[in-house]
Amino acid sequence: MDIVTKIAIKAKAAAPGIAAAGTEIKNRVLAGIAVALISNSRQIIEENKKDVKRCSAQGISGSLLDRLMLDEDRIGKIAASIEKVVKFNDPVGEVIFGYNLPNGLILKNIRVPLGVIGIIYEARPNVTVDASVLCLKAGNCVILRGSSHALETNKRLADIMRGVLKENGLSEDIIQIIPSAEREDVVKLMQLKGYIDVLIPRGGADLINSVVSNSRVPVIETGVGNCHIYIDSQLEGKNLEMIKDIVVNAKTQRPSVCNAAEKLLIHKDIASKVLPAVLDVLKAKGVKLIGGREVEKFYPGIEPASEEDWYTEFLDLKMGIKIVDSIEDAVSHINKYGSRHTESIITSSYSSSNYFTASVDSSTVFVNASTRFTDGEEFGMGAEIGISTQKLHRRGPMGLREITTNKFIVLGDGQIRP
Repeated sequence: MDIVTKIAIKAKAAAPGIAAAGTEIKNRVLAGIAVALISNSRQIIEENKKDVKRCSAQGISGSLLDRLMLDEDRIGKIAASIEKVVKFNDPVGEVIFGYNLPNGLILKNIRVPLGVIGIIYEARPNVTVDASVLCLKAGNCVILRGSSHALETNKRLADIMRGVLKENGLSEDIIQIIPSAEREDVVKLMQLKGYIDVLIPRGGADLINSVVSNSRVPVIETGVGNCHIYIDSQLEGKNLEMIKDIVVNAKTQRPSVCNAAEKLLIHKDIASKVLPAVLDVLKAKGVKLIGGREVEKFYPGIEPASEEDWYTEFLDLKMGIKIVDSIEDAVSHINKYGSRHTESIITSSYSSSNYFTASVDSSTVFVNASTRFTDGEEFGMGAEIGISTQKLHRRGPMGLREITTNKFIVLGDGQIRP
């Protein structure tokens, strides 16, 4: 029997135990994981250095290296995010709704764990901890399959968390990691319907599309963020500094993540007043700017953008610029080329903001704010399992409640159906 199937069988066997575990024991394990990460930070960093050195020699991009790298500060932040999850209410057993039926049956609908969740992700070792912590608190088992880039780091993190489970009398198999980077193992994971209840891919478009296309297990799509900012023609009271701050933050604060802005759309009526100043500050920050002939009229020398560029999540210091004739054109462009992740409008118009938020088909829409806030932590949800860009089963940042499902409990006293 192959290793992935063995892992899945053990997860299935461990699932009832964690599903029935009380809040107290789950919180004790989570608190123990936070402490163990800090106390073992030197070991984690040593393993992480091996991954970083190997990947650097392979010539992976700076943005991917940034995602991969762990230091004491980042480990401390991961541990702090776990402590926040400890404080959140346990969603398991929460009554969603309930009522008495005319025949005397008492019906209630409660939250229950999904069961066994498989996470397929790329070079972000923080996901190893975030996913495990959230799955555990919501009563789920988790099978982790990270990329080869972070293999040694991920195995060390998983070992630490499994040790804390064992110390508290719970099955180590609640958290498992596939200890290889072989493609065959991913393919096998995607075929294990009956053992795995849902797969959640986190990474680039190629990874997510591959999982969606090939999996026999239900998939929640997350992550791809071809995010837009639209600068409206109505800007009374919105000074140029505020506009520049929003755009620069959305693009450059951390360009390698899914909620960074990749495209900037601007209404033709204010392009001459606003566009040169905004593009100047982006260029000064090292952003490569691409656009069309209309943009070049206001900003000479800008490189042309291809049709494919408008669909692309750059994950780097690169941004597509487009001048639009109307807010309707902006929305049409976003709905055609966007990834249904996050969009933002800068405007002083109440009607424009209402139209934009109602018409843009994305999980999260901002008014006069950076796209970088689309994040479970920033939304007060603690660590997140991912940002869902589909409409089923959840949309947007996925925290504890979003990785549960529901169950009907019906209490009777001898009723039979006539």
